[in-house]
Amino acid sequence: MIYRIPDNRLVFPDPRLGDPDGLFAVGGDLSVDRLLLAYSNGIFPWYSFRDQKEILWYCPMQRFVIFPDEIHVSHSMRTFFNKKANRYECSIDENFEGVIHNCSQLRIDEPGAWLGEEMINAYTELHRQGLAHSVEVWDNETDQLVGGLYGIGIGTVFIGESMFSLIPNGSKIALIHLARFMQQNGGQLIDCQLETPHLKSMGGRFISYDEYMKIINPDIQI
Repeated sequence: MIYRIPDNRLVFPDPRLGDPDGLFAVGGDLSVDRLLLAYSNGIFPWYSFRDQKEILWYCPMQRFVIFPDEIHVSHSMRTFFNKKANRYECSIDENFEGVIHNCSQLRIDEPGAWLGEEMINAYTELHRQGLAHSVEVWDNETDQLVGGLYGIGIGTVFIGESMFSLIPNGSKIALIHLARFMQQNGGQLIDCQLETPHLKSMGGRFISYDEYMKIINPDIQI
């Protein structure tokens, strides 16, 4: 069942009652308070900004995640790191706007593109308030941003939103850096939201929504 969110109330219905693909609500806005409530309950907005006038909210009951300790670094990636160790460098939160704009531009002409101006503005504001974070990959030979990812930090969970790569393996470098950073700083989970072959090859697997909620926010229920 798809629910309509009232504009004047900061509330979400129980996502367990939604459609099998995870869609369960429409409407509302992308305010910081609503986004924070959403992500604290495993909910995220996802809609084609050219085709859909209202925001669609998703919450899949099977979550595709990577546990930082389970990140898989393939033999080819280890070889890549050994050969390119001095060329590429990673940072965190040094160029959030550069990362999110690159993520948008690489997919802007694709059908169903979702990272339009409204979403960019919303997540940039989340970043200003310390709630959204980015990982950047830099080419030391050119001083250019060549890869990265961004997402939302809720407690010990990082909820990935999008990634980009202008070089081979650029987004993989960013994800591996994120996982290692989380290992060193008590991070428990990287939420990938949706399964892709790329993420599966790096250790992604499904857990249930209930298991997910015990990690992200064990004390609060919708």
